[in-house]
Amino acid sequence: MSSAGRLETCKAVGFIGGGNMAYAIASGLLNKGVLQSEQIHVSATNLENLQMRWSPLGVKRTTVSNEEIVRKADIIFICVKPQIFPRILDAFEMAHLDTNVDWSRKLFVSIMAGVTLARLRQNLSMFRPYTLARAMPNTPMQVGVGCTVYCRIETNIANASLYKDMELMFKALGVAHEVEESKINAVTGLAGCGPAYVYEFIEALADGGVKQGIPRAMALQLAAQTVMGAAKTVLDTGKHPAVLKDEVCSPGGATIHGVHALEQGSMRGTVMNAVECATKRAAELS
Repeated sequence: MSSAGRLETCKAVGFIGGGNMAYAIASGLLNKGVLQSEQIHVSATNLENLQMRWSPLGVKRTTVSNEEIVRKADIIFICVKPQIFPRILDAFEMAHLDTNVDWSRKLFVSIMAGVTLARLRQNLSMFRPYTLARAMPNTPMQVGVGCTVYCRIETNIANASLYKDMELMFKALGVAHEVEESKINAVTGLAGCGPAYVYEFIEALADGGVKQGIPRAMALQLAAQTVMGAAKTVLDTGKHPAVLKDEVCSPGGATIHGVHALEQGSMRGTVMNAVECATKRAAELS
C-alpha cells in the first residue's frame, strides 16, 4: 500500500449506496492509502449484505440510514441509480434539520448517470450555500487505473479545499479531468461504459484461443495480459494505435489476416456504435 497524498480538509467520506461503483472508489482509495477504513461511512437498504461485502475492507461504519451519512461525512458520494434518487431525498431533508451540523462545509458528489448539476441544485436546495459536483468514474478505479471526469457548481468558497480533496482522490485512482458538463454523457459512453466493452473483447479473445486448443485459464490470462500490454504501450509511447498496429502487421503475416477478419466483422464501427448508444442513453436519463 502506498500513500498517494494527504487530504486537506476531509475527515470522513460517505457513500449513499454501497454498490459496485462505491465499492470501486472506496477500495481503490484504501489500497492507495488515501483513506483509512475508519474514515468511510456507507449506507444501503440491506445491512447484512452491506456488511458482508464491506467488512473485508475493514469498513465498520455501515448503516441503512442515508440521513446518518449526510450528517457525518464531509464529502458525500451519491452512488444510487438515477431512478432511486427521488426516493432518498427525504433523508437529505431530515438531516438538514440538525442544527448542530455546519452544512456550509459539505461537498455532495453525484455519480448518477444523467443527473445534471441543475437537477442536483434544485433537489438539494436546502443546503445553500453549497458545493455540488458531478462525476463519472469507472470501475477500474478499484485497481488504481480508473478514468474520471467531473464538474461542479460552487457557491461556497470555503469548500474549495474539499473540492481539492475530491480531485486528489480521483487522481490517485487513475486519470482524472475537470470538464464542461456537456461532455459528461459522452465520457459516460466511452470510459464509464467502456470497461464492459473491453471485458467482452477479452472474453472473445480468450474464447478464440480456447477454440484453437489453448486451456481456458491460460487463454484468459493471455488475453487479459495482451489487452493490458497493448493499452500500456499506447499510453507509454504516445504513438497512435494505428501506427502501433502497423508495426505488428508484417506483409502477408498472421496479424494482418486477423485484422482483416476484424474489419470484415465491422469491429470498429460496432464499437463506435456502442459508445454512441450509451451516450444517447445517458442523455435520456437526464
